[in-house]
Amino acid sequence: MTSRKLYDFIMRLFMFLSVALTCGLVLFLIGYVLYKGLPNITWKLLSTSPSYLAGTIGILPDILNTLYIVLATLVFVLPLGVGAAVYLTEYAQNKRLVDAIEYAAETLSGIPSIIYGLTGMLIFCSFLGMRTSLLAGAMTLAIMNLPTVMRTTQESLKTVPQAYREGAFGLGAGKWRVIRTVVLPGCVDGVITGCILCVGRILGESAALLFTAGFAHALNGLFKGLTSAGATLTVALYVYAKENGEFEIAFAIAAILMVLTTCIHLAATAVGRYFQKRRSI
Repeated sequence: MTSRKLYDFIMRLFMFLSVALTCGLVLFLIGYVLYKGLPNITWKLLSTSPSYLAGTIGILPDILNTLYIVLATLVFVLPLGVGAAVYLTEYAQNKRLVDAIEYAAETLSGIPSIIYGLTGMLIFCSFLGMRTSLLAGAMTLAIMNLPTVMRTTQESLKTVPQAYREGAFGLGAGKWRVIRTVVLPGCVDGVITGCILCVGRILGESAALLFTAGFAHALNGLFKGLTSAGATLTVALYVYAKENGEFEIAFAIAAILMVLTTCIHLAATAVGRYFQKRRSI
């Protein structure tokens, strides 16, 4: 065996071991969480509110709070992120301005979430008078996820061929009509990818929400819940595991989060494939 063949064999073996180790760790983590959490999931746990007087534990308010804050965050971050990406890609003429905004977005994506939580508490909860509420937490998460949505959409916009734009301009379409009917339908995959990453970070965030959304377990409707303090599933997991020592409930919540994240990703993937088929027709 020559030195070149030996080198190729060693590198292939190294890459195979890296893939096997990564897949093994992921499968072990998923299997361990599901093994510890699924036996503790009951209908009573999913459909009731916690009552310290009766000694019962329920996570229905936490599930609803999680859905509320996901919807509210997407309502804020999608128009801002997609709009910023469209401006930077299609309208902005100053290259230095675009580079500065992109650099700022990359810097924001690397800031620890605890700093976002502290800033959100000072601005939204104190300065703007929102107090501790899901709405303040959603606006904080919107700022956290804005760079992700903006950059993924921007990169997807760049993949749309320039010939599509020129053809639409040649037919007499205006700038906004070209963007709305040609460019945006061609980059819907990037928008969906940004949504997936955004939802995944929302579901897994706890530090920023402890400062802004609180950890109340009250059962409220959508509008009242957004203006009230509430714990998401990740915050509830922290409270039950760290503060109360209820590790069975914590593992149950972890299993629910994994299943919920998987379902959201599958739904987003199905929507992306639907738009791809519709675009190819």
